[in-house]
Amino acid sequence: MAVTEADARFTGPVPLDQLPGWRNDDQHLAVEALRQSALMPHREISTRRYDPTEAYLEPVLSELLCHAAGDAAAARTYFKEHFEAWRVRRLDKRPGLVTAYYEPEVDASRRRTAVFSTPLHRRPADLVEIDETNRPAGMDPYFRFGRRIDGKIVEFFDRGQIMDGALNNRGLELVWLRPVDAFFIHIQGSARLRFSDGTRTRVGYAGKSGHRFSGISMSLLKEGAIDRSGLSMQGTRAWLEANPDRHRDVLARNRSYIFFQEITESDPERGPYGAEGCQLTAGRSIAIDRTLWRYGTPFFIDAPSVQGFEKPFQRLMIAQDTGSAITGAARADLFFGSGDEAGERAGGIKEDARFWVLWPKAAPPPGRSS
Repeated sequence: MAVTEADARFTGPVPLDQLPGWRNDDQHLAVEALRQSALMPHREISTRRYDPTEAYLEPVLSELLCHAAGDAAAARTYFKEHFEAWRVRRLDKRPGLVTAYYEPEVDASRRRTAVFSTPLHRRPADLVEIDETNRPAGMDPYFRFGRRIDGKIVEFFDRGQIMDGALNNRGLELVWLRPVDAFFIHIQGSARLRFSDGTRTRVGYAGKSGHRFSGISMSLLKEGAIDRSGLSMQGTRAWLEANPDRHRDVLARNRSYIFFQEITESDPERGPYGAEGCQLTAGRSIAIDRTLWRYGTPFFIDAPSVQGFEKPFQRLMIAQDTGSAITGAARADLFFGSGDEAGERAGGIKEDARFWVLWPKAAPPPGRSS
């Protein structure tokens, strides 16, 4: 059987203070992110491959809620008492990988105009979640969403079909945006929106078409439309802004399509809601492959090539989100925050990284049956 990026081996355990940069990290900032996870009701997901299970993780998180860890020393004591570090290595021997994402803040309209011509759609009523209990025979096991029609589940419309009007006249338009802003909000999965009357709101993930995510930058590179300097988010955005006549052709290459909901209650000082259900913490929350890892799992990530921070990026991070492009055991998307500055830092990040998972000491080692 071929080795896949989901396959991993674990070496350790390693004392936490031997992790590169551990003594220089402000772990108490990660504690606040972990507190958000501790407050969430956790659901068992049978497809997770590396999971300490609720029986081992819940007592550790419960203690976090009972005892403050307000400074670096207290935070280090907490993690040292309850966790040990295991190196996560891909079996194909390739290095781990980190990218980054952020919450855009853009102008929007409640109605369609010549400028704001592209909608974000609400979740359609005929969109259904798929698991092994209702998956049609022969359907690609990747699909976790589909369309129910005449009592049957089929693939949902992809981006190109939706751009061509597959959802028109159904009253699903939530807000209207500039076309390029809308596309990048689909990639990020959330946004803060500003309206001309001075009001603001947030939108967040409500579901997806189920189709695979495909980055458009590489396809533009292959056809010679951009060079490697344009592979960043900023470079791809600039090309799209300059080539509005190519939007249908190019954007439809990413068949994945996201549906949104308006977020009426949130702490403006925190990030958007992640897939776990809690608000994200800038610089401390990550998106992971949810089929492999449990939300609330702490990871130590060594990615010194990541730029834009005062210290080398050697940080304790908390798994609180997921994404279509985040696949594999040694793979994470780093949440950098909200607004243009966060976007500038996040746009060009695609760096090798080393991963350690912080595993409850009482649990069986990662990769072994609990």
